[in-house]
Amino acid sequence: MDTKKLKILAVDDDMINLKLLKSMLMKSANVSAVIEARNGADAIGLLKMQDDIDIILLDIIMPVMGGIEMLKVIRADDSLRQLPVIVLTTDETKKGEALECGANGFLMKPIREKDVLSKIAQLTI
Repeated sequence: MDTKKLKILAVDDDMINLKLLKSMLMKSANVSAVIEARNGADAIGLLKMQDDIDIILLDIIMPVMGGIEMLKVIRADDSLRQLPVIVLTTDETKKGEALECGANGFLMKPIREKDVLSKIAQLTI
């Protein structure tokens, strides 16, 4: 069976985190591309331009537009509402708020490769 290759949007203001995430994800045979955004506003712009993104990995604490704010925008937009979003953060106190705002999953940083890949697999089957 041929599984669809995923195009993932990784949103984080920390370039090191983005690079680590991208290198982890690109090792997976199921991932075709990782698009990077530095904040929620940039990410929303990318989502509006590219309608083939399959899943979003979203940091919470970012400048310009943070993860919770971005989640609210996505969930209020008919064309983006269905996108699965996994929140990645160092702040466990944000878990409830993230899930309430429509996150499909939550992972604590530092992210482990097997955790993020299994969470992605659960949400994109």
